[in-house]
Amino acid sequence: MKLNTLLTKKEKDEVQILAVSVDDHQTSKRFAQHLGGGSPGGFNLPMLEDKNHKVIDRYGIFNPNGPGWPHPATYIIDRQGVIRWRFVEVDYIVRPSNKQILRALRKIP
Repeated sequence: MKLNTLLTKKEKDEVQILAVSVDDHQTSKRFAQHLGGGSPGGFNLPMLEDKNHKVIDRYGIFNPNGPGWPHPATYIIDRQGVIRWRFVEVDYIVRPSNKQILRALRKIP
């Protein structure tokens, strides 16, 4: 189930979910369609492009052993820019569950 469908109405008003990718626009668009099951609206998160690695470098998630991709990471950042929770993994297949993310979101006052 998609994370944004698990949020309460209040949370939807207060939370913004973004995806960041080092890929160019067309590659990111194809990847988003793949994640959405092939339908153009199936993956409805803003996908931000970080081809110059500004975000990757700022958060220290560059993978020096990979082909220029970062380590997969999920961050919860509050309105003041403070990182409240993070999940960084070397294995690109290992991702946090929606339950883990929701639990961390709901701990923020």
